[in-house]
Amino acid sequence: MKKIDWLSFLLLLSLSTQAQDKNAKAPAWAKDVVWYQIFVERFHNGDTKNDPTAKDIAQPFLNNFAPEGWKLTPWTQDWFKPDTWFKPDVPFHNMLQYRRYGGDLQGVLNKLDYLQKLGVTAIFFNPLNHAPSLHKYDAASYHHIDANFGPDPEGDKKIMAAENPNDPSTWQWTQADLLFLKLIDELHKRNMKIILDYSWNHTGTNFWAWQDVIKNQEKSAYKDWYAIQQFDKAETTESEFKYEGWLNIMSLPEIRKTDITTTRKIGFPYEGNINAGAKQHMLAVAKRWLAPNGNSNKGIDGFRLDVADQIGLKFWREFRNHVRAIQPNAYLVGEIWWQEWPDKLMNPVPYTTGDVFDAVMFYQAYRPARYFFAKTNFDITAEQLKDSLNFQWNRLKKDNLLAMMNVASSHDAPRLLSDFYNPYQYKAEAVPHDNKNYKTSKPDEETYKRLRLYLMQTFTSYGAPHIWNGEEMGMWGADDPYQRKPLMWPEFTFEGETKNNIQYLSSERDEVKFNAEHFKFYQQLIGIRKREKVLTDGELVWHVTKGKTLSYYRIEGENKILVAFNVINQVVTLPVEQKQFLDVMSNKKIKVTNKQIEIAPMSGLILKVLK
Repeated sequence: MKKIDWLSFLLLLSLSTQAQDKNAKAPAWAKDVVWYQIFVERFHNGDTKNDPTAKDIAQPFLNNFAPEGWKLTPWTQDWFKPDTWFKPDVPFHNMLQYRRYGGDLQGVLNKLDYLQKLGVTAIFFNPLNHAPSLHKYDAASYHHIDANFGPDPEGDKKIMAAENPNDPSTWQWTQADLLFLKLIDELHKRNMKIILDYSWNHTGTNFWAWQDVIKNQEKSAYKDWYAIQQFDKAETTESEFKYEGWLNIMSLPEIRKTDITTTRKIGFPYEGNINAGAKQHMLAVAKRWLAPNGNSNKGIDGFRLDVADQIGLKFWREFRNHVRAIQPNAYLVGEIWWQEWPDKLMNPVPYTTGDVFDAVMFYQAYRPARYFFAKTNFDITAEQLKDSLNFQWNRLKKDNLLAMMNVASSHDAPRLLSDFYNPYQYKAEAVPHDNKNYKTSKPDEETYKRLRLYLMQTFTSYGAPHIWNGEEMGMWGADDPYQRKPLMWPEFTFEGETKNNIQYLSSERDEVKFNAEHFKFYQQLIGIRKREKVLTDGELVWHVTKGKTLSYYRIEGENKILVAFNVINQVVTLPVEQKQFLDVMSNKKIKVTNKQIEIAPMSGLILKVLK
């Protein structure tokens, strides 16, 4: 080979290595954002003309239809008040799954000023794909926004029906799709990032490919897409059709897994892929939203991937390469949660080594923090919290650690106020129909104090803070479905909420009202996080961790911030070497005497070291 050829080869090799290194790292923007998670159906109803009908929520294959007399639930109705169409012989929490409140994309557009005022800089949307359920994880179409989230549901359904859903060249833009593209533009104009939630592990029973399987059975072109155990026999009158549903939930038929070369067990990573036809469809859907009409500047900024441990790592590597080829700065965050519920959380390391995800939903950091700050039956000390967090942090690469989505509450977990108000194990016994002693009423003042200490910790810690929509409003609620109440916007007047769980008998009510003080506290923490870059990039160095006193520094060069907590009902003193601080919460200077500072009972401090 000629010398010039060797030089060209080495140059190409170097460029390829650089590209691989860049692809392996989390996008730089991921560490700087404050996440806000939106569940559109319960966010805000901005267009009453597109509200869902009983037909829109039907699942005919499962013989699951809206109850007789069904209608939209008023936004401001007492959550525990049975609707007129509730069936008395069906448990209350089951009937809640039929409720719809009419939240839509116009509602999100109407509240962008609110989100900007709050200060959040990145939006994570729960699934927006067309689906009959309130949660949208049972997709009827991956590549279209839910018709009832847009301005013309009936017109959108006609457009969908005219396509070949397995041929991207026939795909059109519905009015709901176009409204979502407008929303992307509006968010980007405000310097906000946006990611979409998808579950590639399963579809719903209304999904077009599944409907073809139901109709044509073993003759269907999509029969290999799904984990089908047995087809129906034409010569018999009964149905022999059997298939795998995710966690045996038959409304969520599983996509068939292929090329499995290691043990597949829930809660653990495994080597494997999915059906090739289904995969190509998913990759086309991803491209549609990353680069609408071929323009990546107009697309989303990444994906949140549901039940990611259910799908093999080979698929995720291919998905990452596909996404990054379209949008090099895309962010991928996986739902990596339970190894063994409710005691063991998964190890995020196999998913965050540079070839799968950039981050996971970091419940692993929340659980020990809850046991330290909240008053529970699982109390831990500052030393134990330090050890737990160090264990989680030290096994992650730095860029992944800083890009972690620090999730504490979500559509799948109790609201923070209720989680701090109840003493039970994290995510166990967290609903009133499983635990009659679970408190669903408005939390007491001590709970607010304790929660705000935790919020100070998570906003000054490693990783990107995350807010489940409504937490900043002071909302409370048990685990699914109680954390999915419609948001309590300040312009609404709500009915009082029944205090005694699901028995609509008591005359006692909690006032349901936007909590302006709580909102301002979130707003203040977000502002501090954004102003003080050391809280994003700096090293975290533990200071005092003893009993219920916890303190640490965030340090970057000469910039230092001391964060300290006292989680008991008496004053504690903290030794310091510095002579002067700025209290960034009150914006007041503090002069130190005798090399120690006082921390008031049940309080925290965020102190910037002054030279």
